[in-house]
Amino acid sequence: MSADHTAPDETGALPRRPTVADHIVSRLFSWGVHRYFGYPGDGINGMTSALQRTNGRAQFIQVRHEETAGFAASAHVKYGGGPLGCALVTSGPGAIHLLNGLYDAKLDHQPVIALVGHTATTAEGGGYYQEVDLLALYKDVAAAFLAQLDNPAQVRHLIDRACRTALARRTVTALVLPLDIQDEPAVPNPPHAHGYYQTSNTPSTTPTVPPEADVRRAAEVLRGGQRVAMLVGQGALGARDEVREIADRLGAGVATALLGFTAVDHREPWVTGAIGLLGTRPSWQLMSGCDRLLIVGSNMPYSEFYPPPGQARAVQIDLDGTQLGLRYPTEVNLTGDARPTLRALLNELGPGPGPTAWRAEIAEATSAWRRVQHDLAEQTADPVNPQLLFHTLNERLPDDVLLAVDCGTTTAWYARHIQVRPGMLASLSGTLLSMGGAMPYALSAKFAHPDRPLVALIGDGAMQMNGVNELITVAKYWRSWADPRFVVLVLNNRDLAFVSWEQRSTEGTPMFPDSQQLPDIGYHQWAEVLGLHGELIDSPEQVRDVWDRALTADRPVVINALVDPAELMLPPHFTVEQARKTAAAVLRGDTDWAGIIRRGIPATLTSYRPRRRDR
Repeated sequence: MSADHTAPDETGALPRRPTVADHIVSRLFSWGVHRYFGYPGDGINGMTSALQRTNGRAQFIQVRHEETAGFAASAHVKYGGGPLGCALVTSGPGAIHLLNGLYDAKLDHQPVIALVGHTATTAEGGGYYQEVDLLALYKDVAAAFLAQLDNPAQVRHLIDRACRTALARRTVTALVLPLDIQDEPAVPNPPHAHGYYQTSNTPSTTPTVPPEADVRRAAEVLRGGQRVAMLVGQGALGARDEVREIADRLGAGVATALLGFTAVDHREPWVTGAIGLLGTRPSWQLMSGCDRLLIVGSNMPYSEFYPPPGQARAVQIDLDGTQLGLRYPTEVNLTGDARPTLRALLNELGPGPGPTAWRAEIAEATSAWRRVQHDLAEQTADPVNPQLLFHTLNERLPDDVLLAVDCGTTTAWYARHIQVRPGMLASLSGTLLSMGGAMPYALSAKFAHPDRPLVALIGDGAMQMNGVNELITVAKYWRSWADPRFVVLVLNNRDLAFVSWEQRSTEGTPMFPDSQQLPDIGYHQWAEVLGLHGELIDSPEQVRDVWDRALTADRPVVINALVDPAELMLPPHFTVEQARKTAAAVLRGDTDWAGIIRRGIPATLTSYRPRRRDR
C-alpha cells in the first residue's frame, strides 16, 4: 500500500487520499457489497488497486472466466451470501464474456450490480484496443439502470441508484467505468449546488401485505375449494412455515417450481415435488384434478402443466405486480411479500377442512411415485444407471448441504430423486436454463457458507464448458474453507443427452453424432492433477461406497460416473405424439437404438403401470 493511503475501517470508510475507485468500493460496502467475482484486466486496474487497499475487508474472488463471475454474482444472492451480487470485469472481451451470467440473474430476478471497465475517456471514439460500445451492449440486460461514470462527483448518486434499483426491481444494473476516471481524486461529498445530487444509501422498503379487502376476496375464492392445489416458487423462499400452514388449512397438495424447491419439506406426503417437463406425475395429477389453485412466488412458464383454463378458480401472490396473472386466468392477484401475505390470508381463511379424500389421494399418488422412482433407480443399465447415483445420494445428504445443479439430464434426476428438507440450500439457473451454471453456483455457495458441505451435480457437457477450468478455482481456494467438502458429480455419458432426447421426441430425428457426442474425459484424473481427489464409477456396486468416501473426504472430490446415455427421461405425461416421434427416430437409424429399446421398455412399464400400496 502506498504511503498516501490508510486502509478503510470496518464501515468501509475511505482512505486518507481516496481515488474514485476507493469511493466506489466504499459506497458499495455501505450497501452490503463485500465480495466481487471477476477476472482482472487493465480496464479495471484502478478498481482492483482499491480492493487491495481494503486489506481484505472487500474480497475479490478470481474465477477463470467472466461468465462464471456473472453466474456467481447471481448465486451469491440465491445462497444468502448478501443482499446484492457484484461482478467486476475488464473492458471489451471481459464485458462481453460476462453477459450470459448476468442474464441468469436478470431472468431469475436476482439483484446484481455489474461493474465493467472501459476505454479511457480521452481515447473513446478513436477505435482504441478493446473499445466496445458497452452502453449499447448492456442496454437489455441492465435495462433497469445503466450509466457510465464520467465525473468523480457522480459516484455517490450512480452507486446509490444502481444498488437501489437492483434491490427494488430484483434485477441487474450496470456501471461502465472508464479507466482514467477510476484513478482521479474522489469527491465523496458533492457540492450543494445546481447540477449535483445529494443521495441516500438507505435501502428502500418493499411492499409487504396487500389491502385487507383483497386478501379477504382471495380467501373467499380459496375457501370454497374441495380439491386445492398450490404451486410455490422462489418467491416463497423464507416462508416455509406459512406455506405448510396454508396447505394444511386448505387441505392442499403442493407442487414446486425448481427455484422454489427449498420452500417446502419434500418428505411431506402432500408435497408432490417438481412441476413441468421434468416434474413428477403426482404434480401433473394435482394440477389436472384441482378446482382451486394458489400460486405463490412462481411464474413457471409451461402453460400445459397448469389446470385447463376454466377448471380451477385461482389466486396468485407475488412481490412484483407485473408478474401476476401471466400464466393462468387468476381471479385475485395479491401484490405482496409471500410470508406476511400468507399470514394475512391465514387470518381470513378460518378453520381448515381436516382430513380429506383429496389429501389422501395426493398422498397415495406421491407415495406410489416415490416407489416407482426407487424401482427405476435400481434397474440395470450400461454401465451405470444415472438415477441410482441420485437416489443413493438422497439417502446420504447432510442436513446442512448446499446443492448446485446444472441444466440437462442432471436437472431431471435432481427433480425426481432429491428430497430437499429444511436446513438445505439448493439452486440452479432456473429460467435461462444455461448449461455451465452449476460450478459457478457451487463456488459462490461455498464462499457464502465455507463451513458447510457442498455437492455439485453436473453433466459432462457442462463440465467441459467451464467445469474443468473452474476446478482450478476450487484448487486455488479450498484450503481457506472451514469445511473442505466440495463434491462434484459428473454424469459422463459422452452425449448431450437432454438435447438428444429432445430431438427424438419433438423432431422425430435420430441422435446426430456430429453435434451430440462428446469426448470421454478422465475428470477424476484431472482432479488428481490439481491436488484434489478423484473417483471413477463404472459399475453400480461402487456407487454407495464412493458417495460415502466423497462426503467424508478431507478435500474436494470429483466423481467421474460412467452412465448410460440411453436412460429415458419420461415426462410426467408422455403423449402419443412424443412416443410416435421417438419411435420414428429409432426406425430412422438412431445410433443408440439398441439402448433405447433396452432401457425404454422397462422404464416405460415401470413408470406408468398402476402401483399397489402393499408390494
